[in-house]
Amino acid sequence: MSALTWTGVVLLVLFLLLAVFGPLLAGDPDAQTGQTLAAPGMEHLFGTDHLQRDLFARAAEGAQVSLLVAVAAVAFGLVVAVPAGLVAGYFGGRWPDDLIMRVLEALQALPLFVFALFVIGITGTGDSQLGPLPLTSTTKVVLLLGVGFIPYFARVTRSAALVEVQEDYVDALRVIGVPRWRVIAGEVLVNVLPPVLVQAFLWLGVAIFAESALSFLGLGIQPPRPSLGNILGDATGYMLLGAWWYSIIPGLVILVATVGFNLVGDGLGDALDAHGHR
Repeated sequence: MSALTWTGVVLLVLFLLLAVFGPLLAGDPDAQTGQTLAAPGMEHLFGTDHLQRDLFARAAEGAQVSLLVAVAAVAFGLVVAVPAGLVAGYFGGRWPDDLIMRVLEALQALPLFVFALFVIGITGTGDSQLGPLPLTSTTKVVLLLGVGFIPYFARVTRSAALVEVQEDYVDALRVIGVPRWRVIAGEVLVNVLPPVLVQAFLWLGVAIFAESALSFLGLGIQPPRPSLGNILGDATGYMLLGAWWYSIIPGLVILVATVGFNLVGDGLGDALDAHGHR
């Protein structure tokens, strides 16, 4: 692995340690410490916020929330996009491919934040109902991000499938009468998954950044539940009062996560390309 990939691994491990084990060690993120805007120190590693809450506890809980939202959003996008991309790639140039790609192009033409404003404007920022199903603010963020990721995952899947269906084994399976669905699900899918999963790993960093941006704007995770984005939103204005840690530390956590996922994802992509060219 390259030095950049190792750097990404270190950053990613640091973020995962904070997100996974931080909430277990830090205690209640809503508990008041009795100290307002206390600077980082031995008693409070990340300092405290304007409501006397420990910022390490809130950043750890926020990192965990951001990670769970990112994983769920990417998983949702994959569940929808991979079958669509497989079908489009298998029928490349024919009407199923054209239909799927026109739908994806229409979906991709709508910017994520415009779509988020539209949905949140209808449903509100709090919890709501979709028929019998309750929709929390977290669920809405997952669905918004997942829908936004579908065109990208589907295009990667389609591109890999277009290459794969040109292989001799696909023609051989067709000749001996193997059902189309078995060729797609049992053979083509297995071979297109590696590049798709590498892209999914890369998009985890994008998902964390996007969730933080939505929460910062008040469109994502709603207080008092902490998110890296709404912690930054709460910190607005306190930088001028000298509370630099309030904004900088959550921002650094977002940066570490985003850069870590991207560097490791790039390393995985390079390893996959090297393996494929052997």
